[in-house]
Order: sequence, then C-alpha cells, then structure tokens
Amino acid sequence: MKTIHTLIIITGLLSGTALAERINFDDAKTGAPPPGWTATQTGSGSAKWSVEKDNYAPSKPNVLKQSGEDQAGGVIWRARDANNYYIFRANANENNAVLYKTVNGKRSPLDIVGRKGGYGVKETVASGQWHTLRVDFAGNRFKAYYDGKHLFDVEDTTFTEAGKVGVWTKADSVTLFDDFTYGSK
Repeated sequence: MKTIHTLIIITGLLSGTALAERINFDDAKTGAPPPGWTATQTGSGSAKWSVEKDNYAPSKPNVLKQSGEDQAGGVIWRARDANNYYIFRANANENNAVLYKTVNGKRSPLDIVGRKGGYGVKETVASGQWHTLRVDFAGNRFKAYYDGKHLFDVEDTTFTEAGKVGVWTKADSVTLFDDFTYGSK
C-alpha cells in the first residue's frame, strides 16, 4: 500500500490584519481525531481520521492520518458543510493537481484562468514523500501552489462568504497531514 504525505498551507487574504495559526498535531492524543476538529464525509466510503505518531514527519512526532488505499490529499476552504466547499488536491495515482468546487455533494473541476476546459494540470506527485499544498485566495481568485511552485489560478464566485478550512482526502486513501497553517498574509 502506498501513502501520500501532505504538508498543508492555506491562506486567505483578509483586510489588513496579519493573522495565522499553525496546527502540527504534536500535542494531540494519538488514536483519535484532533480535539476541536470536525470529521465529515461527502459521498460513500468509510473515512477513519486519527492522530498518529510518525518518526518521518517534518515536525515530529505526530501527524493527522486518514486510512484507506488511494493516494489523494488536499485542502478545503470556504466550507459551509460536508457537501459545499472549495478543494485543491494532488493525486499520486493520477499525477495531477486539480482545484474543484463541491456543491451539494457534487464535485466539479474549475477552469484555470486563461484556459477553458481541462482537468487541472499534470504534476508528478511522488508517493511516500512529503509534499506542500498551498492556496492563496482573495475575493473570487485562488492561486494554487504545489511544493512551492505556482501551478495556476482559478476564479469562481460560488462561495463568497468566509467558511471553515481543513484538510481533505478520499475515504479510500492513506494520507498523512502535518503542519496545517491558515490565516491572512
């Protein structure tokens, strides 16, 4: 079984104030979801979220783990609930990165600025290695970064209000998350 490891950074551009919060799961009890987090699920499958010890994590000792078989992980923002949010994800099986919107549980890819149609971008997503996903968003414009490289921009007005932020993976994935950072620049 292969694993995708994801180091997550998500930022929102808010008016003036510089706020940021970093969560690394190191003080959380292992074997259970982190306190204060809500584990939800869209669609079918059986997601199992828990904090686990990982000696190879960028910030030892703990990571957030979702257990299964696929190799996809990402970040969500402006989440209203389990069925309505934006997501930027990388997939090691497909070797691509895609930005979607999920509306009433139906996920659809968003067009990249300057390009109509398509399905994200091809990008090598090595299994068993740590990767960084980052989304900067202001208004209706989202900038997607993978391992420090700006991949593309997307514009969309489906969700304009502030919402929750978090991590995402398919229920049949094995994905580890470490150092989740969010806030304004």
